[in-house]
Amino acid sequence: MSYTGEVTPGGPTDVRELTRLTITKVAVDEKMSNNCYLLRCRESGAQVLIDAAASPETLLPLIGDGGLDRVVTTHQHWDHHRALADVVRETKAVVVAGEPDADAITEQTGVSVDQRVGDGDTVAVGACDLEVIRITGHTPGSICLLYRDPDGHPHLFTGDSLFPGGVGNTFGDADAFATLIDDVETKLFGALPDDTWFYPGHGNDSQLGVERPHLAEWRERGW
Repeated sequence: MSYTGEVTPGGPTDVRELTRLTITKVAVDEKMSNNCYLLRCRESGAQVLIDAAASPETLLPLIGDGGLDRVVTTHQHWDHHRALADVVRETKAVVVAGEPDADAITEQTGVSVDQRVGDGDTVAVGACDLEVIRITGHTPGSICLLYRDPDGHPHLFTGDSLFPGGVGNTFGDADAFATLIDDVETKLFGALPDDTWFYPGHGNDSQLGVERPHLAEWRERGW
């Protein structure tokens, strides 16, 4: 079966096999339906988890006996790190988060952030690298993670900064929305090609080319 990115809490994972990287997507928590992504380097077997959102009883068996090098939290909101303490306790993984959100994540979870990242930093998945792109607005330190597949198109993990149909919620804060839409337009749409496949923190995936025609509409709509 080909990858679709359509997952539901309690349902099966969806797996995308790239030449050098395997992406496993799983949804957790029926109320919030958060997406978690387990990335595995096919050369070394090294694994990185993006957002230990909830349900360690789902995530830990998915990680399996191969161990976990790092767990990345895309932003400080509570629904994206409820399983962080359990996952780190069991795997001893290095904890990664955006610099401006790191203290809040520690306050909420009791877990220290080992690697505080920002624009231009990289997160290793064995022989593969994820580029960190800071997107301010949904939270001060939200990050996206970009994998430039040398054998295909880019893959972008956007947390809650970008979804099919719009940017993340800024809860009525006009200044935060302006920053968010500017960052998304400049750092993502302005820098990456249309065939970039992106994986959000909730719901289905999309491609930048599908969403690009709606940027002006999103800016006008606000949030």
